[in-house]
Amino acid sequence: MPDNEGSPVRCFTLKDAIPNALDDELIAVIGYGNLGRPFSLNLRDSGICATGENHRLVIGNIEDQFAEQARTDGFTVMNVGEATANADIVVVLLPDEVIPEAFTNEIVHNISRGSAIVFASGYTLAYGLIKPPDGIDVLLLAPRMGGEIARQRYLNREGFHAYISVEQDASGKAWKRLLGLSEALGVLSAGALELNAQQEANLDLLVEQTLGAAIGFAIMNAFSMGVESGIPPEAMVMEMYISGEMETVFRAFKEKGFFRAATVHGPTAMYGGYLKTMQLLQSDLPGKFSETWQNIKNGMFAQQFQEERESGYPALSIAKSMSLSDDPITQAEVNLRRLLSAKY
Repeated sequence: MPDNEGSPVRCFTLKDAIPNALDDELIAVIGYGNLGRPFSLNLRDSGICATGENHRLVIGNIEDQFAEQARTDGFTVMNVGEATANADIVVVLLPDEVIPEAFTNEIVHNISRGSAIVFASGYTLAYGLIKPPDGIDVLLLAPRMGGEIARQRYLNREGFHAYISVEQDASGKAWKRLLGLSEALGVLSAGALELNAQQEANLDLLVEQTLGAAIGFAIMNAFSMGVESGIPPEAMVMEMYISGEMETVFRAFKEKGFFRAATVHGPTAMYGGYLKTMQLLQSDLPGKFSETWQNIKNGMFAQQFQEERESGYPALSIAKSMSLSDDPITQAEVNLRRLLSAKY
């Protein structure tokens, strides 16, 4: 286990890897989508055999384009129940709102006593959407980025960060399994923090629904005000994100620290940013964030999202249609990229 004396959180790196941790363990990856494909490829590239009589990696998926992709990539594909029944470690990589149905109908009755089930998000555990039975290991391995980037960072030998935890250790080897998976996937190369399922789910939703929402609102509002005042829309999207300036801000947060990153800006930006931050603190924004936080922690959001799925995703459909519409921001992005591509 890691040596984190003096720190309230444990960090796991390659020095915590356990040699041959996954020997003789058959792994089933359930779902071959955004995370399932990168995870499977990383595991195979780390030496988890996926072909032949001694294969130790299979895919559980319904018959769709993802199953076809898995076969094209050289994996054995089974239905979810069959893959679960044959596995020692079941890695569930389905969408959060889909997991409860799949768990009830295909996983819980097929998983063997002494096996392990692994989730890439604490969501379904944290909000009581599923209840794993006694007698199995319950593990969390939650990557902090999307699957495509996780795969690329693995190939670049950088690895990717994740939160990990043992929620239930029935076999006595839950940590061994979890650290073995973490090493094989590339997580220990970058570093993992121990965070339980409740904390991980709450944290994930908190950032998405406060920071993420605030940034989205700020971009849309600033774009509208700037364009209405005569600033070309192409200049607005250039200034806000296409130039890459905002990337340097977040990179400075990472490298220098949140407050110390202010030193990379000029006095004008520092002064204006400080004044407006103080004003926002006096607005209703902190109260809105607090209300959001309470609805996350008490499970109200999770219940609302399950009702959204049961109703056929009406709100989500609207959100998706907005993302595909030819709105002024999207048109400005297209125009700007066209202008920039014609530089020669």
